[in-house]
Amino acid sequence: MKRFITLFIAALALGGVDPAQGEESLDLFGWSEYVPQKVLDGFKRETGIEVNYETYASNEELLSKLLAGGGAYDLIQPSDYAAEVMIRQKMLAPLDFGQLPNLGNIGTQYRHLPHDLEGLYTVTYMTGTVGIVVNTAAVKDPIRGFRDVFQSKFKDRIVVLNDNREIVTWALYTQGISANAVSRENLEQVRPIVAKWIQLIKVFDSDSPKTALLNGDVDLGVVWSGEAAILWRTDHKYHYVLPAEGAAQFVDVLAIPVAAKHKGAAHKFINYILRPDVSKLISDEFPYTNPNLAARRLLTPEQLANPASYPPEGAKLETFHDIGRRAADIDRLMTDLKSGR
Repeated sequence: MKRFITLFIAALALGGVDPAQGEESLDLFGWSEYVPQKVLDGFKRETGIEVNYETYASNEELLSKLLAGGGAYDLIQPSDYAAEVMIRQKMLAPLDFGQLPNLGNIGTQYRHLPHDLEGLYTVTYMTGTVGIVVNTAAVKDPIRGFRDVFQSKFKDRIVVLNDNREIVTWALYTQGISANAVSRENLEQVRPIVAKWIQLIKVFDSDSPKTALLNGDVDLGVVWSGEAAILWRTDHKYHYVLPAEGAAQFVDVLAIPVAAKHKGAAHKFINYILRPDVSKLISDEFPYTNPNLAARRLLTPEQLANPASYPPEGAKLETFHDIGRRAADIDRLMTDLKSGR
């Protein structure tokens, strides 16, 4: 799925085509295992625009690369709290809605969200949750939450996301603390919890955490819901559990960096994937919660019944907000604890 292509093209006027190249290009910086190759190929067939797709594994990696050279990308896929930071720092270009006639396919509940209340800079791509996957053929204990997963008897049988804020958030939830209540005092409170958990974890993987479960290397995971949905689709022995203590719900969006060189191509790509038939292709391969309601009508009953893709209503969910310099405190805590493994 990953495609790292470097294509150097002369600077173009906004939305223009370089006659020497005969086509535009689009530099997309997105999450790994999130944009199907068939979507990229279909876009090129229809528009002649080559998509150069580079991937990252965390919002922090995205932000650091943008700050180091934000002009290198035309379209990005930040999560809600990262988009919140970029909007405040004036790192994103306002969208031209005249070039996005398919935007109406996105459900109103996925528009004008807290990270972009005016809805000027972002379009929701996919949403999902972070929860627990249990291989019920190997684990017979009832698993309801994080406390059940991180037990000594499951040492070296656990895969988790390689995401510092996520891991700390899980520990905060066990203490009844919000994911956004990150203070030095609260970090000190959960430090011994995280320290114990790190000793139990076998694999840290944000790119494809399902792989360790499919290979039988582990029996439990705390993973993205789309990964859990693929596991359940593969074999119903993989149960998805939204932790009783609380779970994070993420909203991943499409946005155009203010320094993007190919804003016209970026708008074309956004509008292309907002088409129901194209959005369905994304759900077919990466079954997160699709905010495109027109595309949902094209999904099969089996897809809509996947408990990881479309969990039951009433779950205790919380979205991340920007926590400023406390993010660096989390990274220092995790670096310190991991180095002592």
